[in-house]
Amino acid sequence: MKIAILSRNRGLYSTRRMVEAGEARGHEMQVFDTLKCYMDVSSLRPGINYRGERIEGFDAVIPRIGASVTVYGLAVLRQFEMLGVFPLNESVAIGRSRDKLRALQLLARKGVGLPTTGFAHDVEDTEHLLKLVGGAPLVVKLLEGTQGRGVVLAETAKAAESVIDAFRELKANFLVQEFIKEARGSDIRCFVIGDKVVAAMMRTAKEGEFRSNLHRGGTASLVKLTPSERSTAVSAAKIMGLNVAGVDIIRSNHGSVVLEVNSSPGLEGIEKATNKDVASMIIEFIEKNAAPHKTRTRGKG
Repeated sequence: MKIAILSRNRGLYSTRRMVEAGEARGHEMQVFDTLKCYMDVSSLRPGINYRGERIEGFDAVIPRIGASVTVYGLAVLRQFEMLGVFPLNESVAIGRSRDKLRALQLLARKGVGLPTTGFAHDVEDTEHLLKLVGGAPLVVKLLEGTQGRGVVLAETAKAAESVIDAFRELKANFLVQEFIKEARGSDIRCFVIGDKVVAAMMRTAKEGEFRSNLHRGGTASLVKLTPSERSTAVSAAKIMGLNVAGVDIIRSNHGSVVLEVNSSPGLEGIEKATNKDVASMIIEFIEKNAAPHKTRTRGKG
């Protein structure tokens, strides 16, 4: 097969592993810088070009689209889909997962357990918004944040009001969520491929930090999932429409709840923590499922 990878940096661990795994299984792998792709969107002969040449003949595309280039990255991915190339994750599904509020609304509609979450616009609603999620301490989270950026723990009501006022001054959209202190700075990353969790790790925040992201100094270790947690992770990925997802779960006093569904989960932490070849599992999924014009969410917003 001929497989394209959309990635800003071919030297990143995840991109590198995808190339290695694909080539080891006999596939032709090519990496394209997402922002350097440009498109002919005419109806006569639509296509994608890269460095003066037309991108043609690909069977599948693996989108590794960073949050900062989501809009353009999804446009490029949609062009691949329009040309009939099989996407590992579809543009519609990635768009859903990148909108944190929409993702939570979709999960809530299907009955998936979530932290108590509030969203508002009017500054006069701040006091009631804080009460909605149980008061301080609480977490204020930018809708556009990623890898722990734009996530603030407010330990008092005054601190929460200050953070919220600052975000509103910046015209930023944000959520307010209950702080689950019994988790002690830990969450579980479930790596979902297709209809199963293929690997899982517990991430624990470094001392003095509440965010468990590995990019923020968190550590990873093996964890045993309950059947309910496995089922929840798979359901969350399916609700988003994602074939591959990193589903973040936190264990609370009222059961396990989903924090986030990541459409471009990194491979380094999960492969090193579990000693599993997740990259090859992804390529194997493509081998079994890739077909021209095969999209599940086509035409759905």
